[in-house]
Amino acid sequence: MKRTKLLILIMLPLCVLAAPCAAEEVTESPEIRCDPASVLGAESCAKCHEHEVSQWKKTPHYATFESLHRKPEAKEIVKKLGLKSVKRNDTCVRCHYTRHEVDDRVRVIAGVSCESCHGGAKDWLALHNDYGGPSAIKADESPEHRQQRIEASVAAGMNNPANLYLIARQCLACHTTPDEKLVNVGGHAPGSLDFELVSWSQGMVRHNFLRTGGTANAELSPAQLRMMYVVGVMADLEASFRATAQATTKATFGTTSAQRAARLKQKLYDINQLIDDPHVARALEVALAEPLKLGRSDALLAAAEQIGQAAREFADEANGENLVALDSLIPKPEMYKEQ
Repeated sequence: MKRTKLLILIMLPLCVLAAPCAAEEVTESPEIRCDPASVLGAESCAKCHEHEVSQWKKTPHYATFESLHRKPEAKEIVKKLGLKSVKRNDTCVRCHYTRHEVDDRVRVIAGVSCESCHGGAKDWLALHNDYGGPSAIKADESPEHRQQRIEASVAAGMNNPANLYLIARQCLACHTTPDEKLVNVGGHAPGSLDFELVSWSQGMVRHNFLRTGGTANAELSPAQLRMMYVVGVMADLEASFRATAQATTKATFGTTSAQRAARLKQKLYDINQLIDDPHVARALEVALAEPLKLGRSDALLAAAEQIGQAAREFADEANGENLVALDSLIPKPEMYKEQ
């Protein structure tokens, strides 16, 4: 298929987004939010990840706890939505803050924190810290035990970076702003439109101290960056399909979400042209087959589910060493987000 023809196939559905239809109720994927009852707080991570937590404290993710509710634009959005406080409503809090529950009382304890990305730690922290017994240390852990530990932690709710998809999915759950009222009524930005997983994760928010024993904030290898780029595109496509599924009217939210999904179809097509991978091919086939139309919430969500599954399997099974052909697509360090 020629590139120009593909672009036509991708972009045509955007015109159909205007078609009137009955609204469908869309529920959010239950995996991508952090249950306050499972949150322990960043202090529980700092015991072993002091350097990572120190790096986090230099980021806007950390600063939002003290700064967001003071910003005029945030106050204006809250006013338009008929809410009273930035920190006391689910609409703002679910993406910008971390909540903790004690004795049936839920309160905001941090901005975007460790558990916002890796999941509430109550059920998996002990598994994550078990290197083979009470007296075992990480340096002595066998590869077999490490694999078992990661699998057990993930099964208990941890978004472990051993599978890039788990982290990418969590990022995109907020960076696509999947809330029609928040965008169309509140005037919130319709997502981080320039979001790209490599450039947004390898700059200021990078915290790879574990592999150096805390001596340096390690950069990822070219093979790891290739994997991250592909997983990021696929996870973004999934999230954009989910956001588009929520659209009930042709307005900023629906149009922007559909346009984002269309751009990501093109990116995935470009990837598929350069590498031969069954998971990428399957995700692309699903994406191209589904028109980005109003009134197709169930179909869009079903497609999103399939794209997400393909992304997770790619993250599990692909080898970045075999993806050298993608190097021309990978963002260079000067493109990394530093603020």
